Amino acid sequence: MSNVRVRLIIEGRVQGVWFRDSTRRVANSLGVTGWVRNLPEGSVEVVAEGPEPEVKKLVQWCHHGPTHARVTNVQEFQEPWKGEFQTFDIRF
Repeated sequence: MSNVRVRLIIEGRVQGVWFRDSTRRVANSLGVTGWVRNLPEGSVEVVAEGPEPEVKKLVQWCHHGPTHARVTNVQEFQEPWKGEFQTFDIRF
Protein backbone atom coordinates (compact mmCIF):
# COMPACT_ATOMS: atom_id res chain seq x y z
CA MET A 1 0.00 0.00 0.00
CA SER A 2 1.49 3.35 -1.01
CA ASN A 3 1.41 6.53 1.04
CA VAL A 4 0.35 9.80 -0.59
CA ARG A 5 0.17 13.48 0.27
CA VAL A 6 -2.43 15.94 -0.94
CA ARG A 7 -3.07 19.66 -0.43
CA LEU A 8 -6.66 20.89 -0.77
CA ILE A 9 -8.13 24.37 -1.00
CA ILE A 10 -11.83 24.12 -0.19
CA GLU A 11 -14.06 27.04 -1.19
CA GLY A 12 -17.63 27.97 -0.40
CA ARG A 13 -19.37 28.39 2.94
CA VAL A 14 -16.66 26.52 4.84
CA GLN A 15 -15.78 28.78 7.76
CA GLY A 16 -17.98 29.04 10.84
CA VAL A 17 -19.60 25.66 10.15
CA TRP A 18 -17.24 23.35 12.12
CA PHE A 19 -15.34 22.39 8.95
CA ARG A 20 -11.91 22.26 10.62
CA ASP A 21 -12.96 20.20 13.62
CA SER A 22 -15.06 17.86 11.48
CA THR A 23 -12.14 17.38 9.07
CA ARG A 24 -9.86 16.56 11.99
CA ARG A 25 -12.31 13.98 13.33
CA VAL A 26 -12.76 12.33 9.91
CA ALA A 27 -9.00 12.26 9.30
CA ASN A 28 -8.37 10.72 12.72
CA SER A 29 -11.00 8.04 12.12
CA LEU A 30 -9.26 7.16 8.84
CA GLY A 31 -5.73 7.20 10.27
CA VAL A 32 -4.72 10.15 8.07
CA THR A 33 -2.19 12.70 9.39
CA GLY A 34 -1.66 16.37 8.54
CA TRP A 35 -3.49 19.59 9.31
CA VAL A 36 -6.39 21.90 8.43
CA ARG A 37 -6.65 25.69 8.70
CA ASN A 38 -8.83 28.63 7.72
CA LEU A 39 -7.40 30.98 5.11
CA PRO A 40 -7.93 34.76 5.28
CA GLU A 41 -10.06 34.92 2.11
CA GLY A 42 -12.64 32.50 3.54
CA SER A 43 -11.50 29.13 2.21
CA VAL A 44 -10.05 26.16 4.12
CA GLU A 45 -6.69 24.51 3.43
CA VAL A 46 -5.96 20.85 4.18
CA VAL A 47 -2.67 18.96 3.96
CA ALA A 48 -3.16 15.23 4.41
CA GLU A 49 -0.82 12.25 4.33
CA GLY A 50 -1.42 8.55 4.66
CA PRO A 51 -2.35 5.39 2.80
CA GLU A 52 -3.84 6.28 -0.58
CA PRO A 53 -7.32 4.73 -0.02
CA GLU A 54 -7.82 6.60 3.27
CA VAL A 55 -6.56 9.91 1.90
CA LYS A 56 -8.97 9.51 -1.04
CA LYS A 57 -11.84 8.99 1.42
CA LEU A 58 -10.91 12.20 3.23
CA VAL A 59 -10.71 14.10 -0.08
CA GLN A 60 -14.18 12.81 -1.03
CA TRP A 61 -15.55 13.90 2.34
CA CYS A 62 -14.06 17.39 1.83
CA HIS A 63 -16.18 17.78 -1.31
CA HIS A 64 -19.25 18.17 0.91
CA GLY A 65 -17.92 18.65 4.47
CA PRO A 66 -20.09 18.84 7.58
CA THR A 67 -23.84 19.39 7.53
CA HIS A 68 -23.91 23.20 7.41
CA ALA A 69 -21.06 23.63 4.91
CA ARG A 70 -21.73 24.47 1.26
CA VAL A 71 -18.64 23.46 -0.71
CA THR A 72 -18.51 25.11 -4.15
CA ASN A 73 -15.01 24.07 -5.26
CA VAL A 74 -12.12 21.86 -4.16
CA GLN A 75 -8.67 22.42 -5.65
CA GLU A 76 -6.51 19.33 -5.23
CA PHE A 77 -2.72 19.30 -5.49
CA GLN A 78 -0.69 16.09 -5.30
CA GLU A 79 2.57 16.53 -3.40
CA PRO A 80 5.44 14.16 -2.63
CA TRP A 81 4.80 12.14 0.53
CA LYS A 82 7.07 13.28 3.36
CA GLY A 83 5.82 11.36 6.39
CA GLU A 84 6.30 14.46 8.52
CA PHE A 85 3.13 14.30 10.66
CA GLN A 86 2.26 12.14 13.65
CA THR A 87 -1.30 13.47 14.10
CA PHE A 88 -3.94 15.49 12.28
CA ASP A 89 -4.23 18.96 13.80
CA ILE A 90 -6.10 22.22 13.46
CA ARG A 91 -3.72 25.08 12.71
CA PHE A 92 -4.49 28.67 13.61
